Amino acid sequence: MRSRLWALLGAGLALAVAFAIRAVDDGALRQYSGTALYASMIYAGVFFIRPRTTPLVAGAVAIAFCWAMEVFQLTGVPAELSGRSLLARYVFGVKFDPVDLAWYPVGVVPLVVAHLLVLRKFHGATWADSAARR
Repeated sequence: MRSRLWALLGAGLALAVAFAIRAVDDGALRQYSGTALYASMIYAGVFFIRPRTTPLVAGAVAIAFCWAMEVFQLTGVPAELSGRSLLARYVFGVKFDPVDLAWYPVGVVPLVVAHLLVLRKFHGATWADSAARR
């Protein structure tokens, strides 16, 4: 239960930072930080759904999910849904942007590395231990 709470707090923090940036910036920082922070929230969401997931697996799942959502935008369905709902706009986006594909790992990879370092420092786990825990 405690790991799910940490996941919720992490997702909430990423969301708060994203909205704070949106409030003060209208340019590239707003767009690309939002993309990276979206991916960070997905990483946290993986741990909420499956707390015993390893950081490497959670990172791979988060990036793959984000890439899938980005490609889904090519169908036009997210744009249609986004026109009807602000929530859909935040979840699905509106239009495909190939640059976003590079920004999703920017939001996930540092979290994976930090997570592995925390596991190593506080639990004595190594990279191999983390993978074997699966």
